[in-house]
Amino acid sequence: MSPLNFISLGGGLALFLFGMSILAGGMEKISGGKVEKALEKLTSNIFTSVLLGAAVTAVIQSSSVTTVIIVGMVNAGILKLQSAVGVIMGANIGTTITGQILRLGDLEGNANAFLQWLKPSTIAPVAAIIGIVLLLASKRPAKKIIGEILLGFGVLFQGMFSMEAAMTPLRDSPTFANLFAAFQNPLLGVLVGAVVTAIIQSSSASIGILQALSSTGAITYSAAFPIIMGQNIGTCVTSLLSSIGASKNAKRAAMVHLYFNIIGTILFLIGVYGINAAIGFSFWDAPINKGGIANFHTLFNVVATLIMLPFYKGLAKLAEITVRDHQPISRETVIMDTEVGAEPLDERFLSAPALALNQSRMVLQEMAKDALFNFQRSYALFSNYDCKVIETIQTTESEIDQMEDRLNSYLGRISEGELTDQESKDATLLMRLTVEFERIGDYAINLVERADSLYDKHVKFSEKAIQELDIVCAAVEHIVAMAYEAVKNDDLNLATQIEPLEETIDAMQDTLKYRHIKRLKSGLCTIDAGLVFLEVLTNIERISDHCSNIAVYLIGRHKNGEILNRHEYIKKMHQGNTEEYNRLMKNYMTQYMAALPAED
Repeated sequence: MSPLNFISLGGGLALFLFGMSILAGGMEKISGGKVEKALEKLTSNIFTSVLLGAAVTAVIQSSSVTTVIIVGMVNAGILKLQSAVGVIMGANIGTTITGQILRLGDLEGNANAFLQWLKPSTIAPVAAIIGIVLLLASKRPAKKIIGEILLGFGVLFQGMFSMEAAMTPLRDSPTFANLFAAFQNPLLGVLVGAVVTAIIQSSSASIGILQALSSTGAITYSAAFPIIMGQNIGTCVTSLLSSIGASKNAKRAAMVHLYFNIIGTILFLIGVYGINAAIGFSFWDAPINKGGIANFHTLFNVVATLIMLPFYKGLAKLAEITVRDHQPISRETVIMDTEVGAEPLDERFLSAPALALNQSRMVLQEMAKDALFNFQRSYALFSNYDCKVIETIQTTESEIDQMEDRLNSYLGRISEGELTDQESKDATLLMRLTVEFERIGDYAINLVERADSLYDKHVKFSEKAIQELDIVCAAVEHIVAMAYEAVKNDDLNLATQIEPLEETIDAMQDTLKYRHIKRLKSGLCTIDAGLVFLEVLTNIERISDHCSNIAVYLIGRHKNGEILNRHEYIKKMHQGNTEEYNRLMKNYMTQYMAALPAED
């Protein structure tokens, strides 16, 4: 085999892997992240878990990626270890779909006229042409994704053809034939399959390479079987590496993947070689083709799953024995182990942007809830100053700031990946919402500082000022709670109810500022208390402004998928008030503005 053949082989392999990547990326986009999100809804039903794992992997086109996601979900506390076992089993079945697609190459020699039109050497170039036209010419995202899938399919097979052409000289090579004859030693074959797959980190790609090699006719069934089994073991390297630094249960999930394939390989080695020794397979020393490789790969994973399905709890137990607790297991230990190391913004989710964005939403919701609670606690300090409450507020604010930092960093990393248009817009929306809720938390701290100022100076608001503050703060608490619920439930209807309340709060602030300035001028209020009261009004009005921003961002996402210009949108709302807007405004004015105590 000349150096040029090796270059052609390397180029073909590069095309093959690139085609797989494009195809998998397109399939991921067209699914809209639904397959990954489905993983979060797993029940304890082992059969559902297996089917879901198979379906997800068939779309993602990589059991390694699925297993890495599962490790991340276990690490984040989303999945329990036993639920993860079924998904991992199903992932091994789902990964066989690539081999079954590549077996279409066996149609090349079929004399049937209809099948000749279906052979890859005809379909692949056509798919690539249509794909590139859609990708470059179409303006619709859905058509671009279809073009990506077709292009990936075409490039995948072109890579396969290039590898097969480069290996044609090996058909008559005695050295090459002797090399694969050595792989008839089952242990050596398993080792080679595991090492090659560990390097590539994809059993689907490794199977594809083996199928390309089968075109030489030098690979027999007896040589291919142990290599295929080894390939299943080699693919576990990715999940094992991803579990480094994760929680104990996440490490155990990676070990389940390894044990499943090792035990399956041992059982198959005993069964296949035992049967062959007893009765002999007529095809044992015959050359294997792409279809034979694909079928055995599928058979191995399906049968191994069926055998070990009744013992899935035993697999989890074996992983727990391997990755031990450092202290005796008790109820408290289990609770601690669940909490410690749970990381919702796990790096492993970055390979599935839809899932990563969903995890980001969960953290944002927690951040929003903390901001709401801090506001509730902070304004209560003006009527009941409490140092312990202030410590709680400051601790929560520190957590809000940490969540903001982590979210911004995580969303930035998500945005660096390959996203659909909708995912990109969602990432931008989450970044903006993160800033808004963090600012609400900051203004709550400003209120604490104003309360501190009054306490240090031994000054209190008048009873009238406290009554006024309680009512306007109740309105602001209402608007913050609505913003939180609108984000939590992605509720467009609730988001549209925020702006009328924000306008009501603005009117209340103007009224209360006017009243308080009059009290200051007349000497009914001290300078120290009066200035703090005006600062408090400014801070709570700004909180309502941030809630208005949140509403506008959510409305924009629902209306046209874009981030709206807040000032332009609000201007249009105020200029063309609808009947519903006016009704809400009237209700809010009655509920809050009219509830203000009468002016002296």
